[in-house]
Amino acid sequence: MHRFFLPPVAIQTDSVLFPLETAHQILRVLRLRVGDTVIVLDNLGGQYRVELTLVSSEQVRGRVIDKTLAEGEPPIHLSMYLCLTQREKFEWMLQKCTEVGATEFTPILSNRSLVQDKHTYENKHSRWERIIQEAAEQSGRGKIPRLNLPSDYAAAVETARAKNGICLIAWEEETTLRLPSALQGVSAGANLALLIGPEGGLSAEEVDQAVQAGWNAVSLGPRILRMETAAIVSAALVIDWFETRAG
Repeated sequence: MHRFFLPPVAIQTDSVLFPLETAHQILRVLRLRVGDTVIVLDNLGGQYRVELTLVSSEQVRGRVIDKTLAEGEPPIHLSMYLCLTQREKFEWMLQKCTEVGATEFTPILSNRSLVQDKHTYENKHSRWERIIQEAAEQSGRGKIPRLNLPSDYAAAVETARAKNGICLIAWEEETTLRLPSALQGVSAGANLALLIGPEGGLSAEEVDQAVQAGWNAVSLGPRILRMETAAIVSAALVIDWFETRAG
């Protein structure tokens, strides 16, 4: 069943007026008809089963059949700090980490990031938000992950520590502390930050800077992973850890 995030103003007690862009998708792309049922999400955790009652080139309306709580949100607030890289690769990480269950993204520039101009990528913000929203709709999420503006590495590690109860940085040279061990004692509902370095890896100085700010370096195992693989694997491990215990 097709799922659409809509602004709360579009959702009334028993009816829905779809915004023009979504209405176009329903009519021209998906070719849905009167009587078809879709899921509408308010980005506040609620989901509505809606029967389409009017589908035309002027507007699309629907009737609310019922409202329930969305079940696709993880029991942990996972903020991903991802070093900027090639557009296709970065967008793939945003999409897949959203599907896995990440709840917030901050692009960052480290010393070895392939992209060093954060202002160039600020222009991609709207496109990235669309990618995240579509991934959230496809994967059954109840809320759209937040996308922050790009940040310098130093500022990112400081602000992340102030916002999150635990901050972890994946580092290939860490050999003692594995990611699951670092999660021991962390309660469901906590805010957790996870930083993934660039293709060339984080420098020892950068890792030390993060550790001095209160981060913990963790290992993802004995194999060297590409940054996009490390992002997906680490996010999945964190979400699975808390969902297994919540269940």
